[in-house]
Amino acid sequence: MPSWNIHTAHVEGLLAHDDLATLGIRDANAFLFGNFVPDVYVGYMVRSCSHKIRYRITHLAEPDFIPTPHFDLFAALYVDGLDASDVTLGTWAHLVADHIYNLHTSRYIQSIGVPAGEQTRIRKQGDFDLFGRTLRISLKPQVTEGLLAQAAAFPQYGLDAADVRAAAEAACDIVDANAERQVDGTPEYSLLTADFFAETSAEVSRVIRAGLASHAACGSTAPGVAEVMPGYLTMSPEGALEGIARVERMGAESERRMRARGRKPPFDDEVVPVHMAIPNTPKWQGSTHA
Repeated sequence: MPSWNIHTAHVEGLLAHDDLATLGIRDANAFLFGNFVPDVYVGYMVRSCSHKIRYRITHLAEPDFIPTPHFDLFAALYVDGLDASDVTLGTWAHLVADHIYNLHTSRYIQSIGVPAGEQTRIRKQGDFDLFGRTLRISLKPQVTEGLLAQAAAFPQYGLDAADVRAAAEAACDIVDANAERQVDGTPEYSLLTADFFAETSAEVSRVIRAGLASHAACGSTAPGVAEVMPGYLTMSPEGALEGIARVERMGAESERRMRARGRKPPFDDEVVPVHMAIPNTPKWQGSTHA
């Protein structure tokens, strides 16, 4: 799972090499913060957030050893055909990155015959931590009135101002920590490889760049993503609603099995019901998830 240093590096790469207007980015600071949004309420990156939201909602992902968020569902509901805010576009970019890194990690682990389990998870996360520390990053989010307004209006679920400030502080701390713990050269990875990270990182950047440019040009990320990701299919809002219902069913069943075995889902006592707005449908719909 890529951490915020990796997400920040992807944003810095876009801002350094692309024309922002071509990508439809109007507020680079809000776009940067959007790249952290899915993790704000999960409970790990921002410990002091006011409440927790289930990962399956924030990332639109079924439970799995290495879950792969559905950025296509998010695009169908909150981006395509809409005048999406920079925070919303950044959130989409975060889900693209998580999807591609996690999908390729799963495939690589399977290809070398390593079984899923706690030791594999530790080795995988250790490698992502090492890779993140090879990246030279400096961009820090600034808490502006514009950012607070976009965060409050985030269409999937609004973000409280205090949580925006806490998340921005956490992101700034990560930039500082990366500089202090910088890894020079090519580290010795435990599970993954330098080639894996180079190739996967390049694919993430290609897909994000293509989707943003496509949305800026024609109002939809799908044509651009399809050009660089063979087999990618356009998701309709109705199909996205069905996908979210599937994610919810699988997540609820996974939690039921955990409780039956005497285990509590992460942050079980702190998760709050969330009214997830779904505006990009023929008729506005909403659904409450626990």
